[in-house]
Amino acid sequence: MWRAMPSRTVREYYDKLGEEEWKRLEPHPYPPLELLTHMRFLRMHLPRGGTALDAGGGPGRYAIFLAKRGFRVVLLDLSRVQLDIARRKATRARVPGRAIEYVEGALPDLSRFPDGRFDAVLCLGPLSHLIDPRERRRAAGELVRVAKEGAPLFISVINRYGVLRTVLQKRHLREELVDAAHREMIERGVHRAHPGRGPGRFTDAYFFTPHELRAMFENAGVEVLTMAACEGLAAHLHDPLSELAEDRRKWNAWMRIHWRTCTEPSVLGIAEHVLLVGRKRRGVRARRAVST
Repeated sequence: MWRAMPSRTVREYYDKLGEEEWKRLEPHPYPPLELLTHMRFLRMHLPRGGTALDAGGGPGRYAIFLAKRGFRVVLLDLSRVQLDIARRKATRARVPGRAIEYVEGALPDLSRFPDGRFDAVLCLGPLSHLIDPRERRRAAGELVRVAKEGAPLFISVINRYGVLRTVLQKRHLREELVDAAHREMIERGVHRAHPGRGPGRFTDAYFFTPHELRAMFENAGVEVLTMAACEGLAAHLHDPLSELAEDRRKWNAWMRIHWRTCTEPSVLGIAEHVLLVGRKRRGVRARRAVST
């Protein structure tokens, strides 16, 4: 028996972040390769309509995309602020009022949903805010449980090796290499928010390795179809990408390289975010988590 306890720290972080979470995936000026990669693989693997769960979908960017493709979407998020933003964005996008259901809640607790409810399941980011390994495993099991047999799952996380590259790249973060408070993050991928370390600091997070992500979902009953490095070879190269984006021919040439290489195993480790695309194996009987 267990009770899902969404991190107050994480909820407050996204409440305060507000519209910035929506803006994060807009060109400013770094082209949003994370968004472009997610969208490409969604278009490739989504069924033609049905029901979809967007677990931890925040301000609704993907929920709106799904609704416009004819899905009936449940947008689940722990932040009321983000859900309110999603409602406003959906209205501006002229999404029919009943196409998206807005639900306040958080992983790993999906007990309100019956087994096999959804034709597609998205979880693009939230798994990286579960720092307890037991909750990560429960969350994976629950995401699989609520998917129909054969349904696609789209799971994206923050990549541990990409985070280490960020620390190396940014001068103000290099102190973390020798800061005892960040040893757990450097060695095990666990980042804990530290009060008093100034505004803009990231909240509680767990940074996955690509191998770990794959193994966790295979163990939960998922056939992995592909994995993609969202930023690919261009990870952290903000200035060169921004320059390329100003020249359509060069940008298109780079994107052809990106699509050809982003699924290469040797590239997965360097990206800031890693996407797993899989489908629920037939005959899987995922154990239902119990919430008290």
